[in-house]
Amino acid sequence: MVCPFCNADDTAVVDSRKNVDGDAIRRRRQCSVCNTRFTTYEKSEIELIVKKRNGNLEEFQYEKLFDGVENAFGGQDLSDKQLKNLVESIYLDIKSHGKKIESKIIGETVLSHLKDVNEVAYLRFASVYKEFSQISDFEKEAAEFN
Repeated sequence: MVCPFCNADDTAVVDSRKNVDGDAIRRRRQCSVCNTRFTTYEKSEIELIVKKRNGNLEEFQYEKLFDGVENAFGGQDLSDKQLKNLVESIYLDIKSHGKKIESKIIGETVLSHLKDVNEVAYLRFASVYKEFSQISDFEKEAAEFN
């Protein structure tokens, strides 16, 4: 950590404690050059944790959501702005479920948004998400639109 007073690179941690809420660590540091003490806080930037089907936990990756939605459209006419707005809308819907979410809810949320926007994109995403293995899987899913 760089000293904010003299810009020296050599500072030492004198004391570490959790903050009152328990979501950050407060560190007292001392500069070895100017001997000034200062406080820093460390806080995780993880906004959303995903519980995968296998039970593993991982940080939500916005890029994966974006890529999945983009791939669902498979080259169909969709402007960058429309795609960004759709993905942002899905993301905000996902975040409304709290800081820890099951991957199943993410998939269902994407499907519900795609169903309103584009039937083909919906079927393409559903085929991957629901792991279609036969043509009858597509037929069953497509029948829900009628």
